[in-house]
Amino acid sequence: MARGLNSQAAAFGLGYVADSAIPGHEQYRGYLAIPYLRPAGGAHGVATIRFRCVADKCVKDAQGRYLVAEGLKESHEGHGKYLSQSGDPPRIFNSAALVQSSPYIALSEGEFDAMAWAVAGVPAVGIPGTGSWRDYWTPAFRGYRTVYLIAEGDEAGRNLMNDLGAKLPNKQIVRLPDGQDSNSLLLAEGPARLRERLGI
Repeated sequence: MARGLNSQAAAFGLGYVADSAIPGHEQYRGYLAIPYLRPAGGAHGVATIRFRCVADKCVKDAQGRYLVAEGLKESHEGHGKYLSQSGDPPRIFNSAALVQSSPYIALSEGEFDAMAWAVAGVPAVGIPGTGSWRDYWTPAFRGYRTVYLIAEGDEAGRNLMNDLGAKLPNKQIVRLPDGQDSNSLLLAEGPARLRERLGI
């Protein structure tokens, strides 16, 4: 709710690793669980799960308010925000968007940002970090009229999307303001303004 994802959180199957974690997931206790769902679903519908720190000391201020809702950065000292399962390769988040009938798709860095675009009604996928792109993903983005490459408002995000832009002739790079990402703009400006940034 603090990220403005509302019903999309349930649609994407977000969960929480409680004290009764399944065997092998004990180290993720207290983390948000972000499943990478396969479009076909079924018994093997979860390709993998990434885990995100949501500890109060990392994501809330002294008054108990979520930092992201205040437009502030979280502080994850001594550990990363995200954890992947050991040996798990990078994957595209929300691959279901790739099979939607749409002339365009947004490509963002991160799961929350892909979910933010879904709130705005834009088919979107996310990649798990600036160093995670795999060249064998490139063909999945051919055939669209436009691939909106969402460049976060920092050097790493802009460099990532510039690099991807060289591989995708059907791209349109959308540069976000300094210090902003798709989710923070969803919170600050709302879904309609997010769509306006793409001109749709």
